[in-house]
Amino acid sequence: MRIAMISEHADPSDGAAIGGRGAFVGDLSAALAAAGNEVRVYTRRAAEDGAEMTREREGVDVIRVPAGPARPLSDEELLPYTKDFSRWLVDRWRGDGWIPEVAHAHFWTSGLAAITAGRQTGVPIVQSYHELGSAARRNDVFAGPPQRIGYERVLGRAVDRVVAQSQDELRELVRMGVPRARLVLIPGGVDDDLFQPEGPAQQRGARRRLLSVGALTARKGHQDLISALRLVPDAECVVVGGPPASALGDDPGARELRDLADRYDVGDRVHLVGGVPRREMPLWYRSADLLVAAPWYEPFGLSPLEAMACGVPVIGTAVGGIAETVVEGLTGDLVAQRDPRALGTAIRRLLGDPVRHLAYATAAIDRARQVYSWKRVASQLTAAYSALSGLRTRPSGAVA
Repeated sequence: MRIAMISEHADPSDGAAIGGRGAFVGDLSAALAAAGNEVRVYTRRAAEDGAEMTREREGVDVIRVPAGPARPLSDEELLPYTKDFSRWLVDRWRGDGWIPEVAHAHFWTSGLAAITAGRQTGVPIVQSYHELGSAARRNDVFAGPPQRIGYERVLGRAVDRVVAQSQDELRELVRMGVPRARLVLIPGGVDDDLFQPEGPAQQRGARRRLLSVGALTARKGHQDLISALRLVPDAECVVVGGPPASALGDDPGARELRDLADRYDVGDRVHLVGGVPRREMPLWYRSADLLVAAPWYEPFGLSPLEAMACGVPVIGTAVGGIAETVVEGLTGDLVAQRDPRALGTAIRRLLGDPVRHLAYATAAIDRARQVYSWKRVASQLTAAYSALSGLRTRPSGAVA
């Protein structure tokens, strides 16, 4: 099957860093190609020296669309160039003889480009939001232009399928007015070839290690873990994420976390690593006793899955996809968001019970491999694509 991935602001070639949106698109594309599909990823050109087209791996080509300035843009800055991106897709699909049987758009701005191109070429469109503005606003972490929520609502009713990654997201989509028959529930996946329990680990001292992964923003909840550290006096907190270590000194998020650690008198037990290449993340996971994922809002959450695949139990907040990937009492424990005391109590209890810790670690590996492998996810998505690939529509106009 010929599959187009529309990833306007996330280039899979940039997915090496943790937290990169392109990593998801790259891993999914690779899994689909491994299953025998031909995949082309269309992303916006964000660098002057970037090649127009590169082959990332067998069966996956990345094509960089000249729409807007050749530099990274935020969603708000990106929106004015979405029409240019869409026009380019239409011209390319009509002109080069390679027209996809289905196009899968990732994030809302990509969806705007894809639905317009799909209507003009007859290509069915599948939409993954990865984060919904309405849920983000309710959890005080909204980002993007004010019209984002309206666009997301229109998209959900205009595309041929919407992929929800969790029951929580599915319910939010239904509240937005997306027809239930148009929704399919397929979670994200984890690269269980890269993330494994066996292998080298980062060095550590005698203290128990709590690992927290993600951008240095308030919504990720690193500050709640630092606060909870007061209840776990024999543990250290290692935060991986944000800018590279060399730039941490100028990063406001890093300064806030360091100031907080000093205020709570745990500064000697809090270590900010900065962003690291994705291929190094298994070493950090394997060095940890627990992954603590304490975000205020997380539509899916990849780091808990990566930790589980490495045999690391998870203490997480019961939000979004984390409440589904982490099975309470089996692969980890869940607590309420923004509750450092509950977080610290759960951490201390699990670290103090080696038998339960081992049972969680074993179950975590099994769950990550059996439920969330990319091979399984790609198979589910291929079935969804196949149901649409014969539904080529007559070309029409752009989305309203």
